[in-house]
Amino acid sequence: MLVLALDTATTDLVAGIVDGDRVLAETAVATRAHNETLMPEITRLLGEAGVEFADLGAVVVGCGPGPFTGLRVGMSAASALGQALSIPVHGVCTHDAVAASLSGEALVVTDARRREVYWARYSGGKRVAGPDVCKPADLSSPAVDVVSVPSSLAELLPIDAQRVTYQPPTPAGLVSVADLDAQPEPLVPLYLRRPDAVPPKQAPKSPALP
Repeated sequence: MLVLALDTATTDLVAGIVDGDRVLAETAVATRAHNETLMPEITRLLGEAGVEFADLGAVVVGCGPGPFTGLRVGMSAASALGQALSIPVHGVCTHDAVAASLSGEALVVTDARRREVYWARYSGGKRVAGPDVCKPADLSSPAVDVVSVPSSLAELLPIDAQRVTYQPPTPAGLVSVADLDAQPEPLVPLYLRRPDAVPPKQAPKSPALP
C-alpha cells in the first residue's frame, strides 16, 4: 500500500511516499514556511515516485508535540487529503517517529520555542516517559545512550549521554510507528501547552457610565 507520510511539527518539513519497506521519494526541508512549501513538495514527490494522488492508500501525519502553527499546517493538509481521496489518516507522535531509528536508551528533544523544549524518553524504541514540555535546565533524565536534539539546544541540556545527534522524523519512521491495520483515531494535536494568543481582558466599566 502506498502511504503518504508527512510531518510539520518541527522546523523540518518532512514528507515522503512509502510502499511497505521501500521509500519511493522523500524530502526534509529546513523551513518555517510550511504552509507555502508542503503541497508543492507533496506534488513533486508523487511525480518523483511515478504515482498519483489516487494511488495513495493512506496518510500518516506527525501530530507533535510542536508549535500550533506548524502542526496545523500538516494535520490540516493530511485531513483534507484523506477526505478528498477517501483514505484513512493516521496520526502519530513525532518523537516516536524519531526514536524508531534510535537504539538503546534514547531521549528525543525538539524546540518548543519560548525558551522551552519538548521531550520524550525511549527504551528500545518504545516511549517510557513524555512527551512533555519544560525549560531545558529543568529536563532531568537518567543517563541515556543517545540524545536527538538540535545543536542550538544541546549545550542547554543537563543530560548525560554517550552520543548527541539530531535526527528529524523520517517518512519511514512515521509509517513504522503507525498501525495501518487499525481504525484511525481522530487527529489530536500534541500542543502540550496553551497557545500564545489569549482573548483580551474585558475593560473595566467606566464609573461615569450608569
